[in-house]
Amino acid sequence: MPPSVAATGHPENLKYIALAGPTASGKTAVALAVARVRPVEIVSVDSALVYRGMDIGTAKPSLAEQAAVPHHLIDILDPAESYSAAAFVVDATRLIDEIRARGALPLLVGGTMLYFKALFDGIDAMPAADAAVRARIDTEAAALGWPAMHARLAKVDPVTAARLAPQDSQRIQRALEVWESSGQPLSSFHAGENKAAKGLAGGMLFSLEPGDRAWLHARIADRFDAMLAAGFLDEVRALRARGDLSTELPSMRCVGYRQAWEMLDTSGSATPDAKAMNELRERGIAATRQLAKRQITWLRSMPARTVIACDAPDAVQTAVQRIATAA
Repeated sequence: MPPSVAATGHPENLKYIALAGPTASGKTAVALAVARVRPVEIVSVDSALVYRGMDIGTAKPSLAEQAAVPHHLIDILDPAESYSAAAFVVDATRLIDEIRARGALPLLVGGTMLYFKALFDGIDAMPAADAAVRARIDTEAAALGWPAMHARLAKVDPVTAARLAPQDSQRIQRALEVWESSGQPLSSFHAGENKAAKGLAGGMLFSLEPGDRAWLHARIADRFDAMLAAGFLDEVRALRARGDLSTELPSMRCVGYRQAWEMLDTSGSATPDAKAMNELRERGIAATRQLAKRQITWLRSMPARTVIACDAPDAVQTAVQRIATAA
């Protein structure tokens, strides 16, 4: 059991509750239901919800939902800016203290598992970004392709390479940058060999996980269709029209946004035809399924979690009861 996420039999020792789960597992519905039975404030654990102007494609809680219970770490950055796990830990730790001082329970809700892991296990003392090394890697990738860079990574850091897709340029770039800057594989930092700070103790982790993966796949497809119907493509058009964003930025690499951006690039039209839209739908759903698979893999590596079947008919009621009892 990770030392920072320990079950406690004494409510007064409980500093926060974490509610994690793959995309489309129903985290928002559970969090709002919990808020109806006890005073909580929600801290978003989502690397996409931090960005302003990215509402539809991130399934951001509505303004009414945000008004019903205090939310934090939503709409705090412009899409041209970057956020990190280290920044999240600093922000979340501060918010947990502030929320507790107000007499409420911090409820950390989201699906960015790297943020959860950083909070639970501590911050990795990895090398700072090196612009020169990164530029060199980008130049080589432009000539050789990211699959070739992935193969290079596999030779020096097979553990990290095994969990990355050959086209995951952002993470491959960072892993190679860490190797070239420090002479140590990124996986050695994630394994806890270079910890700069301990994790935050006193939390309990509840995890929404489907027993039937097909149930989650159907939910993902339905939600992507709802996003398209709600004007997701217009949202991406507005972001593109700014002129200062690109798919090289973390914000535009978010699932759905990257696929929509690339479709608009290749379609050559402000109004893509039915074929282009169908391809966008297929690519967006496939990418979201891959994200959900990675999220579930992360969760299964966290032994100190209470699993709740999110595909059960009474999932929300069960989650509320367990969380309320724990609190």
